[in-house]
Amino acid sequence: MMDGTAGLRGRPVADEALLDDVAAMNENDPGGMLRHTAAAGAQVRESAALAAEANLGILADEGRPRAVVIAGIGTAARTGEVLATVAGPRCPVPVIPHRSAGVPGWVGAADVVIAVSASGRSPEALGAAEAAARRGARLVAVGAPDSQLQSVAEGARAPFIPVPRRAPARASLWALTVPVLLAARALGLVKVNEADLAETAARLDAEADRCRPSAESFVNPAKSLALGLAGSVPIVWGSSPLATAAARRFGDTLSANARYPVVAGALGEAGRGRVGLLDGVFGGLGESSRDIFADPNDEPTGTRLRLVLLRDGGLNAEDDTDEPLVVEERRADAVQTLAERRGVRCDVVTAEGGSALERLASLTAVPDFASIYLALAHGLDPMAVPAITEMKELSNP
Repeated sequence: MMDGTAGLRGRPVADEALLDDVAAMNENDPGGMLRHTAAAGAQVRESAALAAEANLGILADEGRPRAVVIAGIGTAARTGEVLATVAGPRCPVPVIPHRSAGVPGWVGAADVVIAVSASGRSPEALGAAEAAARRGARLVAVGAPDSQLQSVAEGARAPFIPVPRRAPARASLWALTVPVLLAARALGLVKVNEADLAETAARLDAEADRCRPSAESFVNPAKSLALGLAGSVPIVWGSSPLATAAARRFGDTLSANARYPVVAGALGEAGRGRVGLLDGVFGGLGESSRDIFADPNDEPTGTRLRLVLLRDGGLNAEDDTDEPLVVEERRADAVQTLAERRGVRCDVVTAEGGSALERLASLTAVPDFASIYLALAHGLDPMAVPAITEMKELSNP
């Protein structure tokens, strides 16, 4: 049996100097993950233009659906979470992300299925598209042009929005998300206008400039976040549904790009049990064993937790008032205080912008770059993940 560790590259300890050496970063990023991530704003604009060319208007001909199912896996599935979050609790129909092949048993002619696959060939999206066509559900497909998914959509006479495959799926979140949102807008489920898209793209452009490779670590928020996370077990919690979607996205990119184990989710759920991690052997218990005479500027020995708190503080989606989400903000304050008392270091990323979509962009942009910089600090190629390739080979003999 082949040794799975053969040929693995990288270093177990992060090297800060690598992040201030543009030539070294380019060498370790031959696939251009930094470049692809910096193109997020361009993805928004291109996908909006491509969606405008699709015949999404036919979706509204049969009126409001009973439910919307977004079928896909990985980043494609995250588009469903984004739609559910942007639509909010006042959305008139259920929005259901679905990660398995096929569709739920109740799906029928009264429903809409949006099948999403960056490659256009994932079994989950293809199976859902085929099942939707058989059951007479309205279908929208989003994926690579000239793919199997496009063929299924054309066979069902369903709208297909092509997403040019220029990057791995995990670097194509916005290219996949915008068509899903615009399909939902055609169904009357979300209020996303052209100004929202333009502001979101501009926000992503601005964050890409702040996080550019040539910006040194002390002025680059993504490099600073990456170095803070180096050698830790990251815990990423979102203070609101919007921030939770961003937290789970950060968990995905930290795992895939930097190969770090991550705990990610909603701060509200954390308060029912997972907040106890702050007391454990990687948290307060471990911090209490540190030498009280040690230099406070020295990095702690051993693995420690590092908390990343994504805070939204947006408008109250329940009643459209200008009051902030008071309960969620108080909970976030409480967790920061708990972490401080236990010596667990905490990074905070706060949402900015007017629309939900722009605020989401402000919460995902810096973490996306941080996951890549953390990989590069370890001498890892953030795009080429040997375990992913081997997994595909082993599961598809």
